[in-house]
Amino acid sequence: MKDITDASFEAEVLQADGPVVVDFWAPWCGPCRAVTPALEQLAETTDRVGFVKLDIDQNPQAAARYDVLSIPTVILFVDGEPRETLVGARPRAHYERAFAPWL
Repeated sequence: MKDITDASFEAEVLQADGPVVVDFWAPWCGPCRAVTPALEQLAETTDRVGFVKLDIDQNPQAAARYDVLSIPTVILFVDGEPRETLVGARPRAHYERAFAPWL
């Protein structure tokens, strides 16, 4: 998964050619670290959806813009708009079900 910043958010997510899953996380967040392998595995199974992560401590603007109040929060963006939002640590199967129409 590619790391993005507030500065690259628009180009990497909002102007992307296809759907993009954004993992809003922080290095100190244990549940965030638990979610990362599931999302990385999912990213390896598809080329139809991009997967990126944004450290909210270093990049608070995007998190604030999309009302990310708890982490981990994972948002699927399609055509620059948030379509699915999942809050909290979830197993891989949960993300697969939520994002199935785009995978």
